[in-house]
Amino acid sequence: MAKNSRKQIDEDERRVVAELQKNANENIGEIAKKCGFSRQKAWRIIKRLEENKTIWGYRAIVSNDKTNMNNYVFLIKSKHLPIENPIEKKLISREIDKMAEEMDVFVEGTYWTHGHYDVMVNFSARNIREAKKFQEMYLNAFDDSIAEINLLEKIVIIKDGGFINPTLLKTKSLLKV
Repeated sequence: MAKNSRKQIDEDERRVVAELQKNANENIGEIAKKCGFSRQKAWRIIKRLEENKTIWGYRAIVSNDKTNMNNYVFLIKSKHLPIENPIEKKLISREIDKMAEEMDVFVEGTYWTHGHYDVMVNFSARNIREAKKFQEMYLNAFDDSIAEINLLEKIVIIKDGGFINPTLLKTKSLLKV
């Protein structure tokens, strides 16, 4: 029996990834069924994708009222710096995440961006006061590398991680925020 072509393998992987993105908590049998594969084939594809770091994590999306946390975003504009600059080194070393943990702040994502801002940080904190303390720590950690930092609070989460907020109708009205 001939081995699958690279093109077919890539297509099979894309189908499995698409199903995992819809719901990574789905059991392997359901993922296989939706892709038209055997359970064993789906499992082998997922394991291969995890080993080659195509899939590098899974995440639960939890309601803020259950965690007593609020969601925030930093938008950061750095000063003109050389390519190998202090911000890049500290972001890659995950120093900031360690400091955030000590402050009971959970950094959900850090992104180097192209556009008006250079860095975007998504995080959760107990309240705006704790978020501002984290902002101050962030500013201190990067010394003179930051030209501007804007703190935004996510008031109503409509969609996160590809999922519509199931409590959206029970949350604050978008018009009354």
